[in-house]
Amino acid sequence: MSEPPEGRRRLPGRRTFLAAAGAGVGTALAGSLSACSAPGGSSSKGVTLTFSWWGNDDRAERTERAVRLFEKANPRVRVATSNADFGSYIQKLATQAAGGGIPDVAQLDYRQVSQYAGGGALLPLSDALSEGAIRSEAMDAEFVRTGTYEDEQYAMPMGRGITGFAYDTRLYRKAGVATPHPGWTWREWTAGNRRITELGERSPDGRTVGGANDGGVNEDVFEVWLRSRGGRLYASQTRLGFTEDDLTEFWTFCDDLRRDGVVARAEDTAQATTTETSPMGRRLVAADFTWDAPFPGYPALLGEQVRFAPVPTTGGRQGAYFKPSMLLGVGAHTEHPKEATALVDFLLNDPGAGDILGFSRSTPPNRTVAARVAKTLKGAELDIYRYALRMEEYGLDAPPTAPPRGDVAIQTAFNRTYQRVMYGLATPRQAARELIDEAKRELRS
Repeated sequence: MSEPPEGRRRLPGRRTFLAAAGAGVGTALAGSLSACSAPGGSSSKGVTLTFSWWGNDDRAERTERAVRLFEKANPRVRVATSNADFGSYIQKLATQAAGGGIPDVAQLDYRQVSQYAGGGALLPLSDALSEGAIRSEAMDAEFVRTGTYEDEQYAMPMGRGITGFAYDTRLYRKAGVATPHPGWTWREWTAGNRRITELGERSPDGRTVGGANDGGVNEDVFEVWLRSRGGRLYASQTRLGFTEDDLTEFWTFCDDLRRDGVVARAEDTAQATTTETSPMGRRLVAADFTWDAPFPGYPALLGEQVRFAPVPTTGGRQGAYFKPSMLLGVGAHTEHPKEATALVDFLLNDPGAGDILGFSRSTPPNRTVAARVAKTLKGAELDIYRYALRMEEYGLDAPPTAPPRGDVAIQTAFNRTYQRVMYGLATPRQAARELIDEAKRELRS
């Protein structure tokens, strides 16, 4: 961790302030807690933590209720909460980190862990795990590892997500395309898209309905395609795990499908920012690559005939993996590390909190909590829970650790560079060379 700014107090040793944080779930914290009359401050009456996250109104309402349950179990602790939409939240958190400190507890995107851990904005949590202040016995060890940076735990996954395809079962049946299964291949996916396009179905604006959205703009699609071939995005925090030839092959594959009219047109891909504005959301294509957490938005928009299918494989090898939909981290300069750590543990492991939060952040990482909550699921949420169990049974490679600090910029560049291919401004080879050169600069910075 980097040195604290001039004039800021140095944090005590981690074992000093974590030793008293191992209270059981639902049990009040020890009476020695310091107190607070304003967020981040203290008085003789208790402490107040700051906790921020992003999400929609349903997630906000559920999170507030879970926080109130934590306060009820720990009457000397108050939690001042704040939330926003993803874009505004990410920007605000970056500003807070640059200004001296993120909230006591903050929700993090997978791509932010290395950025904030490497910048000294997050408190290491390895001792909290080893001493039981944050319990992970009911979680998969490889999945917990996704919150590490340079072999130190800095964040805990709050939801277990997985990729798939939202697809229109009516169009698949009409085209005679078999129901997708965990071992289907990219070749079969391509043939299915062609058969759907050949149906000649008309979209609301009178155009021929295509097979799928164009995955060339999406780094996540490239990653699962690469992993299905035994590759990976990053070899380390400073090195790419793929070559110019790898990316050229992928972008040529996508470019050929678009030129053949099998996937969405360039202008429709470029304007897609939400489910509603995506080609599938506009009923221009029959399928879209997505994550399990946002998937319920597709049947809600398009009808219950839309289901969740596995990502295609290369020779039966799945490139999908269980990824944290989001994580929880503790601010490095929190004045209340015991209480902040206890809040993280409570939100992840308390059965009552699990009942309230449900699957609002995808599948809870605590298997016991997930199985308990799953009994109440129905519709699309039940489908994605069963899908995750099915994929786990099929067999997936271990997830990578948090991506490098430059990944956020690389992801943006990935979209921007492929759009040059879409509009005929660069060949797949030229674009791949541009992207790799830019990515290497980001990883060196």
